[in-house]
Amino acid sequence: MYERMLNKAEQPDEQAIRDTLTSAAYARLNQFEAFLNANYSLTHALKFPFGNKYGWGYKYGHKSKHFCYAFFEEGAFTVMLQLGDDCMPALIAQLDSLLLKTRELWAKRYPCGEQGGWLHYRVLDDDDLVDVCKLIQIKLTPRPPK
Repeated sequence: MYERMLNKAEQPDEQAIRDTLTSAAYARLNQFEAFLNANYSLTHALKFPFGNKYGWGYKYGHKSKHFCYAFFEEGAFTVMLQLGDDCMPALIAQLDSLLLKTRELWAKRYPCGEQGGWLHYRVLDDDDLVDVCKLIQIKLTPRPPK
């Protein structure tokens, strides 16, 4: 379950991505992109990074700053993001308001720096998506509304 798109030789088109994710997960991916577009100067590119373990996904950024990757899976997508030591005060202030799943993922993060780390957050429902968006906002403050 949650098999990724691991054939590097076959770059997926939008239909293949939609078919892999299924309609609910694809809708959440679009909601995620809409959130990023509304709050940042979004850049995104289809990538096959890090070798054969991760597969195809979108690399998202704001101008020249990297946000995260969203890796395509059967029925879901996984957001991989890093929160550095500079994010820790904001994360600690919000941690108790985040889902139990989010707090557990943070506790089991791959460490980076003194307190920071990498998260692999499989988005399975709307609540997961809300927390991923909160984590992105912790990583980089959204631009002011126009």
